Amino acid sequence: MRIGREILLFAAGGLIGFVVDGGIAQSLVSLAHWNVYAARAVSFLAAATSTWWWNSRHTFKGRDSGMGAQAEWLRWMGLMALGAVLNNGVYVALLQGIPSLKPWPVVAVAAGSLAGAIANYGLARTLLFRGTKTPA
Repeated sequence: MRIGREILLFAAGGLIGFVVDGGIAQSLVSLAHWNVYAARAVSFLAAATSTWWWNSRHTFKGRDSGMGAQAEWLRWMGLMALGAVLNNGVYVALLQGIPSLKPWPVVAVAAGSLAGAIANYGLARTLLFRGTKTPA
């Protein structure tokens, strides 16, 4: 697969993850009155799982991790934790630096998601989906 197409599919997966992440965080804060940080912990896990599903089936469908689904998901979550440090660092920095954003955590989610996307793509492509699938 051409790298440009792969990047576009990864971006589509990121958009799905953003909708899941931002939607859950915003709903938990606005509707359930959760703390913005607790809401983000839940929303990030859901978003990372949805992006793993998308990317393993679409973005990297021609590449092989050499693992079963559970092991692949666990490795994905571990690798994405590195991107999450950057992602959540931006999220926290914005909420701390601009307190008026606290009622609107989706704005900080967007900025954090964008910051972590480049790291996440590189980690996924080089450390997880690095092999080429062979026809069965």
